[in-house]
Amino acid sequence: MRVLVTTAVPAERDAVAAAFTDPGPASASVSVSVSAHTVPGAVLSRVALPAPSEGGDRLVLDLLAGGVGPAAAAASTAAALTAATLSGEPYDVVVSAGIGGGFQPDAPVGSLVLADEITVADLGAETTETAGAAGAAGATETPEVPEDAHGFIPVTELGFGTVTHRPPNSLVREIAAVTGARQGSVLTVSTVTGSAARAVELRRRHPRALAEAMEGFGVAEAASAHGVPVLEIRAVSNPVGPRDRAAWRIGEALAALTGAFGKLAPVLESWNPHDLTH
Repeated sequence: MRVLVTTAVPAERDAVAAAFTDPGPASASVSVSVSAHTVPGAVLSRVALPAPSEGGDRLVLDLLAGGVGPAAAAASTAAALTAATLSGEPYDVVVSAGIGGGFQPDAPVGSLVLADEITVADLGAETTETAGAAGAAGATETPEVPEDAHGFIPVTELGFGTVTHRPPNSLVREIAAVTGARQGSVLTVSTVTGSAARAVELRRRHPRALAEAMEGFGVAEAASAHGVPVLEIRAVSNPVGPRDRAAWRIGEALAALTGAFGKLAPVLESWNPHDLTH
């Protein structure tokens, strides 16, 4: 099983690696090899676990700090996927991982969120019209929009592209069971929320949203183009809303990310990549 894990920054990448390389309960009983591999525009940290004692393929994770934001994440992930395919060692799963903001009270600081939907929240058009009136031709319904809300039309209602990718249901369930992660939508934004009003508006448009981050949709777009299933897991470092640095718990969130990946190896090793049921 070959897994590509894309994070935004090296600190997140290193937190994932620590699940397998730092002395501790999660890694003490396994011997792993760690090496660097160069792909166009980036260097991957490769963590290779021993083959399972009951047989089967060994788990290999390539960790990529791909950059901040959906464009950088898509470009770096696509480069790594292409390089792997050309080398004859394609990936079985791609994971977007890191820290992010949590919508309160459903995703408190320090908790884990596992996406069952990866949705881009700001790809579309701002408008004073309702989505149905300005949407794609043939729309028959006009959703009600509160008077104090900014009108927004997703790009899909303009007749283009996609706004949501859905990870494999079976894999999401298994990972949630072993990590205790909350399941829901993770929003991808190009501008991190900094006000209570925007937090409320995002939650109004996406009632199932538990977290926001900046890379998941970009990673998912690259994975989709290569026909590879995708996951997104976020450790909550701060509430979504007004920027309050005193409330950030980045160290706590990185530790939670390490803990989550320490529990993932058996699930990924046993999962059938052909089981893409939703």
